[in-house]
Amino acid sequence: MQYLFLFLAFLTGIAISIQAGVNSNLRLALNNPLLASLISFGTGFFTLLVVHLSTRGSIPPMALFRSLTWWKWTGGVIGALYVTTVILSVPRIGTANLVSLSVAGQLIAAVVLDHYGLLGFTQHPANTWRLLGIGLILAGVWLVVKN
Repeated sequence: MQYLFLFLAFLTGIAISIQAGVNSNLRLALNNPLLASLISFGTGFFTLLVVHLSTRGSIPPMALFRSLTWWKWTGGVIGALYVTTVILSVPRIGTANLVSLSVAGQLIAAVVLDHYGLLGFTQHPANTWRLLGIGLILAGVWLVVKN
């Protein structure tokens, strides 16, 4: 079963690269990066709403929403900033540069989050292998961006 999730994670990487191109083209067609981001998130919202409701998902009581700490609401804001940044950056730096830099940033942040057990993650020390992995990713980014 673990292999399934590893494969899905790999497919997610492919999807992110495709999404960058799709959203960049949407921006060009609309000539508006914020509207393109809004449409991207809007279609995603409606897709998730339909899937949630079609699987008999229920809406939790409002008290639960009110009890959430403020930072738990920031995932959508971070996602909107990411999508908008992608839309603005891809035409200027290309998909490969954007994705390689994004992956490097994700990996560094993930190792820090894991090392300290931040945001409720299980603590996994930043050992030699993980730091070597970051170094290799950074070397790969340098090679991709160098062109």
